[in-house]
Amino acid sequence: MKLRPLGDKVVLKFLEAEEKTKGGIILASSAQEKPQVAEIIAVGPGGVVDGKDIKMELKVGDKVILNKYAGTEVKLDEEKYTVCRQSDVLAVVED
Repeated sequence: MKLRPLGDKVVLKFLEAEEKTKGGIILASSAQEKPQVAEIIAVGPGGVVDGKDIKMELKVGDKVILNKYAGTEVKLDEEKYTVCRQSDVLAVVED
C-alpha cells in the first residue's frame, strides 16, 4: 500500500531517536524523546485549501524539523508514518 496525501498535507517518517547522549550515556527507550527530525515520504498537490491558494514548498526526500505534537500518526504495513499540514513543518534541514 501507499499513502497519497491530499491538499497541503505531507507524509513523514521520523528518523530514529538518539540512543546515546553526547557524553556516551545509553538511554533507555522510555527516556528517549520523540524525534523531531523526519524525512518527507510523500507530498500533496497543494491548490486551494480553506479558500487560500497553497503552493507546496516541500518535496519528497527533504529532512525537516516538526513541531513535537504536530500531525496524526498512522500505521501502514507495520511502518509508522505521520501525516501533517505543510504549515506544521518548522524548518528544512540542509547539509
